[in-house]
Amino acid sequence: MARYFEGNLVAPNGRFAICVSRFNAFITEALLQGALDTLKRHGVEDDDIDVYRVPGTFELPGLVRKVVETRRHVGVVTLGCVIRGGTPHFDYVSGEVSKGIGQIAHTAECAVTFGVLTCDNVEQAIDRAGVKAGNKGAEAAVACIEMVNLHQQLGAASAVVLKPVKKKA
Repeated sequence: MARYFEGNLVAPNGRFAICVSRFNAFITEALLQGALDTLKRHGVEDDDIDVYRVPGTFELPGLVRKVVETRRHVGVVTLGCVIRGGTPHFDYVSGEVSKGIGQIAHTAECAVTFGVLTCDNVEQAIDRAGVKAGNKGAEAAVACIEMVNLHQQLGAASAVVLKPVKKKA
């Protein structure tokens, strides 16, 4: 019979980090409040949440890497907002941030989730920060809780002693 592994939304033991950009603060503060509220509603104690701020979204990957390297957190939620303008700046920033956080998430020993908005206009950003499309900060926090629990299940599963394979002589 197949075994299924899936995270749940019960607050795991350990600290969470939220790394958030100050640029476009009218959006990122709403994302931060959504993430904080979600973590607390799922049972994470306020004292188990660390909030780290960076000037802009481009600076997130560097901070996230350093936070992950401290090994103090079971999960890291990343929050930012890049809004398309009249120059290619949007493409460079959004691409590098996505790639940077993705690379960290692939190698991190803790859960890392992506709550960076990449929007064509301010209205889209507002909608994704709690108006029409829910709060993407809250969604990133939910995903982080689930992934932390899944990581813990995988750790427990890998601790199971397997039967040794007999080599043919």
